[in-house]
Amino acid sequence: MATVNLGFENNLWEMADKLRGNIEASEYKHVVLGLIFLKYISDAFEERYNELLEEGEGFEEDIDAYTEENVFFVPKEARWEYIKANAKQPTIGQIIDEAMIAIEKENATLKGVLPKNYARPEIDKTKLGELIDLFSFKVGDKEARAKDVLGRVYEYFLGKFGSSEGEFYTPPSIVKLLVEMIEPYRGRVYDPCCGSGGMFVQSQRFVEEHSGRKDDIHIFGQEYTATTWRLCKMNLAIRGIDGNLGERDADTFSNDLHKMLKADYILANPPFNIKDWGANRLAGDVRWKYGMPPVGNANYAWIQHIISKLSPNGVAGFVMANGSMSTNTSSEAEIRKNIIEDKLVDCIITLPSNLFYNVTIPACLWFLTRNKKSGGRDRSNEILFIDARKMGTMIDRKHRELDYETEIKYIADTYRNWKKTIPLPAEIDNELDMVAETQAAYEIEKLKEKERYRDIKGFCKSATLDEVRSHEYILTPGRYVGIEEQPDDGEPFEEKMTRLTDELAEMFAKRKSLEEEIRKRLGVIGYEF
Repeated sequence: MATVNLGFENNLWEMADKLRGNIEASEYKHVVLGLIFLKYISDAFEERYNELLEEGEGFEEDIDAYTEENVFFVPKEARWEYIKANAKQPTIGQIIDEAMIAIEKENATLKGVLPKNYARPEIDKTKLGELIDLFSFKVGDKEARAKDVLGRVYEYFLGKFGSSEGEFYTPPSIVKLLVEMIEPYRGRVYDPCCGSGGMFVQSQRFVEEHSGRKDDIHIFGQEYTATTWRLCKMNLAIRGIDGNLGERDADTFSNDLHKMLKADYILANPPFNIKDWGANRLAGDVRWKYGMPPVGNANYAWIQHIISKLSPNGVAGFVMANGSMSTNTSSEAEIRKNIIEDKLVDCIITLPSNLFYNVTIPACLWFLTRNKKSGGRDRSNEILFIDARKMGTMIDRKHRELDYETEIKYIADTYRNWKKTIPLPAEIDNELDMVAETQAAYEIEKLKEKERYRDIKGFCKSATLDEVRSHEYILTPGRYVGIEEQPDDGEPFEEKMTRLTDELAEMFAKRKSLEEEIRKRLGVIGYEF
């Protein structure tokens, strides 16, 4: 489902941001997003209410008439009409808190999920009322749901909050790339650190875009932070996604809520380089099959936890700090070696900078699978390396995005083609171009068609395990893909350097002349310097 540019997002953010006051951003986001959620379920309820009213059979206050249409029942004191009518009252905070309590009482799936902190003195009630008045648009009726209005507003706000926090939010372009790579068509989808649930939302979109049904995938997740866990519950609820996030928030390492789970697809963006992750309490854990992760860094604890959750045909795609590809600490290097030798690593991608809102650490993507014969061929003794550092477009001075059509799909297609066709090195590929027309010309052309994988210098390389061993099990793609070839323009080096230095000298002279002219003109109007 495509999102839309609504045009009012900036105004909505500016108004909402006025609420911040003395509230920490980590808390204030739930005030705002809870209000958006309340508007959504009220819109959906109101539309269904009017339908029932027109039918004239007296079912407009019957809860079953709403639940059968996957619409949350909203009691009278919680409906947006009532909230808006009381927006200017000094008790508006209390009114909203009571509305949230009433909704949870009538809808068991929302129990303990909704924020109930609007009455606190730190929140400016006048500004809260002004924000409520600003919600003049629909986010939950059928038309709005078809345009994914709420999805656009939600993603926008999560992104804005991510600019200041980022811990619970993975930028959409990274999520889309992960999902396009692992293709979660049908089965169990798991995220051990699910944050606001972006991986689940995009997985559902992927299924629907490929003519599947929402219930083709089954969601399992876990989140450590209580407020973020509730945020994820709300995010899934507004999308109509039924997910198992456990009864409450919990630490994935010390309290795994899905101990028996074997997932078909795992998507994750674990927090980078966590130092205090409870290693001392988890010595000898069955998950550390490839070695005990170091006490001061949880990266390889996350990797091994993910491996432990893979089904026999399972595939995992997750974000890691770049250091995970090459760290030489004794335990991490040994763990990485053991994972590689067990033929679990399928693909490694280095990402461009500035993709995340507040994380400056360079990041990469890992793709693991237990079945390296899936996709069309046996690639047990190969790893695909992709260097995507030059991709992406700056959308502002600080942030970069990957384009879906020209970059995300290109990377994903490269991976898919590699899985199903025998890699053909670039030098052989070039030789085929020079083959005269023969009886085998038809077959050669078939090899060179769009769906065939080929190594591309500076971008991708299918490396053998022997090559990886020769690099001491370091997984940095730059070591394998090489440097992009530059076209030879035929100009001798000495001549080119002479020409370029002459051009540079001419540019310096022009700059000096322009500076003098600017000084002269400013002096005429009395601004000498």
